[in-house]
Amino acid sequence: MIEVYIDGASAGNPGPSGAGIFIKGNGTAEKYSIPLGSMSNHEAEYHAFIKALEICLEKGYSHSVVSFRTDSELVNKGVEKEFVKNKLYAPLLDQALQLSKQFDLFFMKWIPSIENKTADELARQAIRRNTLREENDT
Repeated sequence: MIEVYIDGASAGNPGPSGAGIFIKGNGTAEKYSIPLGSMSNHEAEYHAFIKALEICLEKGYSHSVVSFRTDSELVNKGVEKEFVKNKLYAPLLDQALQLSKQFDLFFMKWIPSIENKTADELARQAIRRNTLREENDT
């Protein structure tokens, strides 16, 4: 089984944002810290999920049992119900659902933040890199 821990974070709402993705399984562990630009925290959560789906598909994990773990209730419930109230997130949810359907066995599970520390730290590292890039551009 492949376990994928995801987190999105933003410094401000909106503000510099990042995605943290921690993938473990098959005796390996992979970490991704991806700057996302300026967006809201909820948008960052969805973008982290989408990036994780894309990475897993690129790595050929679509034929494995893949369990995504998030501390975002918004993302978890959106995927579970295949619906989100806020129209701003609807295109992101649609994109995520289309990608998730490419997996033979896809699971999404909500976990408490304490169990998502690695992905959270990776997302915060991405924000710091995002912020440094913006400072260097001025």
